[in-house]
Amino acid sequence: MRNLAEWGKPPGLPVRHSCRVCLCTLLLLCAVVMTALPSSAAVHYVTVAGLGGEPDYEQRFTTLAKDLDKILKGSGGDAKVHTLMGAESTRAKITDVMTQVAKEVKSDDAFVLTLIGHGSYDGRDYKFNLKGPDVSGIELAALCDRIPATRQLIVNTTSASHGSLPALQKPNRALIFSTKSGSERNATVFGRYWVEALRDTATDSDKNETISALEAFRYADQKTTGFYETQKRLATEHAVLEDTGQGDAVRAPSTENGQGKVASQFPLLRIGSAQRAAADPAKRQLLDKKEQLEQQIDRLKYEKAALATDDYRKKLSALLVDLAQVQEELDK
Repeated sequence: MRNLAEWGKPPGLPVRHSCRVCLCTLLLLCAVVMTALPSSAAVHYVTVAGLGGEPDYEQRFTTLAKDLDKILKGSGGDAKVHTLMGAESTRAKITDVMTQVAKEVKSDDAFVLTLIGHGSYDGRDYKFNLKGPDVSGIELAALCDRIPATRQLIVNTTSASHGSLPALQKPNRALIFSTKSGSERNATVFGRYWVEALRDTATDSDKNETISALEAFRYADQKTTGFYETQKRLATEHAVLEDTGQGDAVRAPSTENGQGKVASQFPLLRIGSAQRAAADPAKRQLLDKKEQLEQQIDRLKYEKAALATDDYRKKLSALLVDLAQVQEELDK
């Protein structure tokens, strides 16, 4: 469960209840959860390792794609994983896979596209380098737009990746780029740390056993910055995030600049007991309810400036009480 101190202390709960009241409360909670929640949503992942151009890069990109594929397939729950690498990394194959995913995805599912490799930008068009014809940012956007999932995340870890922002930008779609402009054309290391973020439990900064897209971004960005500092090299990449559907991407998303709201509510990977609960039909709906409450809390943090202080505290306290009750049921 998240650290309650992060959001503020809820009002004190009654310390004495009769057994009958406690039992009735718990049964009512379970009934509400079991009847109000829809069937569990799935997460569809498409990962593509592009053209390396040189043996070293070819091996590096393929290894990252394999590692990510293993992590995602081992995450349990309703993960649907598609990974393209080597000879399969072609524009035609990407189109086929994305078309297939578009037929399988439901509106309440989530979709994640991760691009690993080299990219190019000529000042007007971004292209993801592949075996054979490259695929442009506009073409990638058209494929993603056909995916009916209302929650989408695109992680472009390639060089010049920011050049794809104008084409990919859309409301309710979180975008993460390894570069802050299309002119940062050197090979990137951000992808390495993005994959590492999904392996390292330290990424879960709020300790709720779910790694959000925002947490993974911050982890990978910090590691990338540290890489250049340790190597005493001039940084040739600066990761950015955009998830409002308008404006430019930013280096440091926050409630102040409005960026990070969608990414903070995007559960990228479950770990620990949350991962085990996702595989347990008896607890899956409770886990879904917990994640919904956590997302509501994250959303409320971004709306704080527009609310009266008392109203904000009242809404926050109510959500925290509900979250504590659901967590108690999960811990049994």
